[in-house]
Amino acid sequence: MNVPTVTNAEKLLCEAEKLNPGLWVEHNRTAGVCAREIAEKCDSLNPEYAYVFGLLHDIGRREGITDMKHIIDGYNFMLSMGYCDSARICLTHSFPDKNINSYNGKNDCDNKETEFIKSFLENTEYDDYDRLIQLCDAISFPNGATFLEKRLVDVVMRRGFNDYTVQKWKAFFELKEYLDNKTQTDIYKILNVSI
Repeated sequence: MNVPTVTNAEKLLCEAEKLNPGLWVEHNRTAGVCAREIAEKCDSLNPEYAYVFGLLHDIGRREGITDMKHIIDGYNFMLSMGYCDSARICLTHSFPDKNINSYNGKNDCDNKETEFIKSFLENTEYDDYDRLIQLCDAISFPNGATFLEKRLVDVVMRRGFNDYTVQKWKAFFELKEYLDNKTQTDIYKILNVSI
């Protein structure tokens, strides 16, 4: 796989934090830790890769305060460094349902970028790393892992609800069930999530 080393990924995130400080950095760190801990319970996943993917899924935010554009910015940045697998995660992490219209927030991409994202999603067969980071993104607060319901409501309170939100929520719950089955336990137990 074309993935940065853990040391390099942490360096890239620190550089990005200097360019655009914010809670997104700690959110990424939480997602990375969650991804690694879940991957440790899955025979088919490499915990180090999972950690790196979680750590860098929002790396496009290094470009500044944007909305959906961070997805394509992250994709292009990772691709420019030769990390095509990390680039892919930057693009797939917000779309468990492969529907660009379900994005919570504003589409601030231009028409060409929007069409590229749509086409990429339509023509990509998700693997377990895509699924893992989609779920870890959806359960990660800057201060730690949380229940899916809490994070989904938090996102809607900040970014709004649209006609596709419920469909997207269902996709997240299907991901959780899928990863519960892969790990043969409730992922909340792995992550020590409690009320």
